[in-house]
Amino acid sequence: MATMFINYSYTTHSLRTRAVDENKNLLYQGYKNISSLIQEINRLSLSVYADSDFYRLLEAGYDDLSSDIAIYNSLSYISTSLPNISQVYLYGVKDGKATLITDNTTPKRWLGNMPYQESNLTGSSPVKVQGTHISNTYGLGLPLVQFVPEPVFTLHRRIERIPSSEALGYLSIDVRLNSLSDIMDQLYDQDQENLYLVDDSGALVYSHDSTMLGKPLNADWYKNQIAASSDSQGYFEESGAVFIYQKIEGPGLHWTLVKQIPVSYLFREALEAARINVLLLVLLLITIIILTILVSFRITAPIKQLTRYMNQVQTGNLEIDIRPAGKDEIGVVTEHFRSMMDTINNLILREYRLELSNKTNELRALQSQINPHFMNNTLQIIGTLALELKVPQIYGLLSALAKMMRYSMYNDEKIVTIQNELEHVKAYIELQKERFENKFSFRYDMEESLLQALMPKMILQPIVENYFKHGFNLDRTDGFIEITAATLTSGRMEISIWNNGLSIPAARLEALRKELEQPRAVEPDRLSRTDNKDGYSKRDAPGAGIGLVNVLARLRLVCGDNAMLTVDNLKAGGVIIRLEIDILVESERI
Repeated sequence: MATMFINYSYTTHSLRTRAVDENKNLLYQGYKNISSLIQEINRLSLSVYADSDFYRLLEAGYDDLSSDIAIYNSLSYISTSLPNISQVYLYGVKDGKATLITDNTTPKRWLGNMPYQESNLTGSSPVKVQGTHISNTYGLGLPLVQFVPEPVFTLHRRIERIPSSEALGYLSIDVRLNSLSDIMDQLYDQDQENLYLVDDSGALVYSHDSTMLGKPLNADWYKNQIAASSDSQGYFEESGAVFIYQKIEGPGLHWTLVKQIPVSYLFREALEAARINVLLLVLLLITIIILTILVSFRITAPIKQLTRYMNQVQTGNLEIDIRPAGKDEIGVVTEHFRSMMDTINNLILREYRLELSNKTNELRALQSQINPHFMNNTLQIIGTLALELKVPQIYGLLSALAKMMRYSMYNDEKIVTIQNELEHVKAYIELQKERFENKFSFRYDMEESLLQALMPKMILQPIVENYFKHGFNLDRTDGFIEITAATLTSGRMEISIWNNGLSIPAARLEALRKELEQPRAVEPDRLSRTDNKDGYSKRDAPGAGIGLVNVLARLRLVCGDNAMLTVDNLKAGGVIIRLEIDILVESERI
């Protein structure tokens, strides 16, 4: 309890100090914002000196329509320069004319009136800021049908004949209280704290209680502590509350910003902490009892955990994460069990790799039954003979086929550049153009910076081949297939292969998308059987039996799990396949 009392005393003192410092800074920022608003209105009132036509008309008097229009335009500029200006009033001394510009009525002019009392500044200062009051018509006689009174504060300025102080006119700018409210509402918690803005006469310019606006602040703490103080900023505690004040000084402006914070609200965190400490004291006793019970079960817990590990292994989960149970006897047994499971997993992995190696060797043995170099040399001989017989078309087709064979014969090269993949596709396209008698066109558009990026081998050609196997329409002569590659954000790129062939049936497209959500690895026996689901057979061209699902699996194997492959039908007909992978360069090669 002594600790709690000391802690409560220290916390309340710390909270009071911190709250005072924070609110001093907050009120100072409010003072800067209010001062900036008043200065902006003051600068706007000074624009009459910069408008030579306006100043000349005011100095000489005006009585014709063109002069009226010029005055209206100048006052309208002032009225619309800031969003919360409600009215602009001008009285010209020379001709005794008064003009009133209101944002929701047409401009009005009166002749023969005296200047409005509040606007008629006769003191040494040419500017004065009047606190909050209800807007009026400045004593002008004719009724304004659309005029709606509202709370405003006003900047009055005496327009002087430079360099003397002789008055040429009086300008008043009414500003809605919203402009002040937007600033003041940011300075306090409206549910718990009170905020006052008081002018030099003690009247409220702003208050949390809107019914008090424009009325005197009859509070002893204001009269005794703030009005009598010469300090520009300070604080005091009185009547169960902490008061922080900031005086605002400027041309014609003498306001004071006061914030009232109830002590109960200020120390709410300390009271909450005291309640929490009492609660913790109760919980501590309960915890001691519970821990006493738990310690008795601590010896049996590692044995139960080890039993659970064994049960999971028994169900077939050989990759279970076995955590050490301590350094006692049970911990030693657990560590030995963990070591045994690691050994078993390593043996299983070794057997899997051995079997995979045997499958690979069998495949390579089958491939080596036909010497690829012999086939390549034979094609070169036939191509040379075609040139000798002046049949260049046959030579071009043989060259394309030879390129495809050379590209496929380097089996050890599993990762290639996009440039190499594109060249392989071009060779394949040359053969298909001859087959389909140029009934289609081929285009590609790839960023130069991506041509040397790396990707798995034999990815693009199988996708392109799907167009000729499943989507090509023999009745059309305007078919096309296009490949584009573009850089995405965060070091990724997108390769798009799209055509105007037949669309994929909706049911098949939905099934294919579901398969692409969980791509399976390439199955070795798929190279020697027909997969009716994907529609490929072992007699198809190279890569055709791999399918889009296994293309995605190979992409993720090389480029990471964030590689993506999507398939969509185009609205105009055809299919688009998008590949999204990380951009790999030579220095990052796996």
